[in-house]
Amino acid sequence: RLTKSADGTAIAWAHAGDGPSLVKAGNWLTHLEYDLKSPIWHHWSHSFADPYGLIRYDERGCGMSDRNVAELSLDASVQDLEAVIAAARPAEPFILLGISQGGATAIPYTVAPPGKVSHLILYGAYAQGRAKMGDPEAERAQRARIALTRTGWGQDNPVYRQLFTSRFIPAGTDEQ
Repeated sequence: RLTKSADGTAIAWAHAGDGPSLVKAGNWLTHLEYDLKSPIWHHWSHSFADPYGLIRYDERGCGMSDRNVAELSLDASVQDLEAVIAAARPAEPFILLGISQGGATAIPYTVAPPGKVSHLILYGAYAQGRAKMGDPEAERAQRARIALTRTGWGQDNPVYRQLFTSRFIPAGTDEQ
């Protein structure tokens, strides 16, 4: 399904399962269709859809949501989460899951409307980005990855794809 965020950005979302509502805040590199087969995400989707009513969505700029967007910010991410929750209408209070940068979105949402979230689950999450943590070595490594991505993304060169994929699936097969 599609819903519109506050700025008009189309956000793709899906619901599976029949149990208590569990909403997964959007994070980078998801795709509602492909995640069901993905070596990274399929176990999450299938495991949570069995005992819960899993509501998940593609973050703006990713998957089936609008890709060319004017704003990529924490405020926009929280507005996207709000739009999905308004469209999906989970039973309240619901469980909110923040994986990776989805945690930075889930935290302010949980605090803003008290009582809507019964449990906040954070996995591999952070409240501040790497640049705010004050680790110069980590910042240099991040700048190097950004430079590689700007050069290699979308190119017909398997070297960058291998480097990128190896960060997420170190023992991945060629097909993955």
